Amino acid sequence: MDRATLVNRRWLMAARPDGNVKPSDFTLDAAPLPPLADGAILVATDYLSVSPVMRHYMLRAAAGEPALEVGQVMRGRGVGTVVDSRHPGFAPGDIVHGPLGWQTHAVLAPTPKTLLFKVRQRVAPISTAIGVLGMTGYSAWFGFHDIGRPKAGETVVVSGAAGGVGSVVGPLAKIAGCRVIGIAGGPEKCRLLTERLRYDAAIDYRNEDVDARLAEVCPGGIDIYFDNVGGRILDTCLGRIARKGRVVMCGRISEYLDGPLPGLANYHLVGSRNARMEGFFVYDYADRFAEAEARMAASVASGELPYVEDRLDGFERMPEALAGLYDGTNLGKRIVAVSERAMAGA
Repeated sequence: MDRATLVNRRWLMAARPDGNVKPSDFTLDAAPLPPLADGAILVATDYLSVSPVMRHYMLRAAAGEPALEVGQVMRGRGVGTVVDSRHPGFAPGDIVHGPLGWQTHAVLAPTPKTLLFKVRQRVAPISTAIGVLGMTGYSAWFGFHDIGRPKAGETVVVSGAAGGVGSVVGPLAKIAGCRVIGIAGGPEKCRLLTERLRYDAAIDYRNEDVDARLAEVCPGGIDIYFDNVGGRILDTCLGRIARKGRVVMCGRISEYLDGPLPGLANYHLVGSRNARMEGFFVYDYADRFAEAEARMAASVASGELPYVEDRLDGFERMPEALAGLYDGTNLGKRIVAVSERAMAGA
């Protein structure tokens, strides 16, 4: 490989966003690759993950990471191919997923703190390493199983059910023997839930009265509420929480854009119904990622765990891909195919 011919294309943060991200918040540039030091590897990016926390990085510290500074490469996880290595644990051709950033090539020095992993379960395409078999899937797995503690026959409600994490939680709940209701925005997303993702029922929060529909489809209350949106829907679901119910606090996308945070009128029911609300930080489970990956890969292979990827092709589309999350345009886990082989579906 002639590294001298490689140019790294990068998306840099150009400004802190006001409201939703827009094209002027980013700058696309090209830079030469630095020399590869001992202990480092060079990774060619195949796919990049797009997640709501990325706007947080542009504004403030989030998810254990400091705020980005203007001019820095946008932060994010991706999956790619090792093309050069001076590290004994990695060889050219290895597929890895980790903090590649918004760039076509990444030079990394792997350590336990880097959170860079080899792809162990080869469920094609390799994009699953940043979706159902990556941090998205791990968030669903550990949030649902460790915080939700499901029992067969229980009723589970998932908000943001057609998004990255929500689209994995529903099938996991069905595998656990639960009855699952998803909340999503629009008829297309609701059809996705019931027709492809094994949800028993779907509630369209844009066109239906969520509380009335919950009363209809959850007459005994909600045993597990997996929250990806916060705000008004969280409060509505708290109003229907069952005795000894569990609320899994995973995301708050409805609150991520600037504006006053809504109050929770029904939070008192957590106490009076002996329920529990608990958040989690997925990286705290890093020593168990291999366990979750193996178990979910087996379910993907068997067809028990369907997954949906919302793929955009082309590195140039990264800002568009992120902005679309807040507009609700994604169906399933949003990813961007960067390399030619990724755009071919490898």
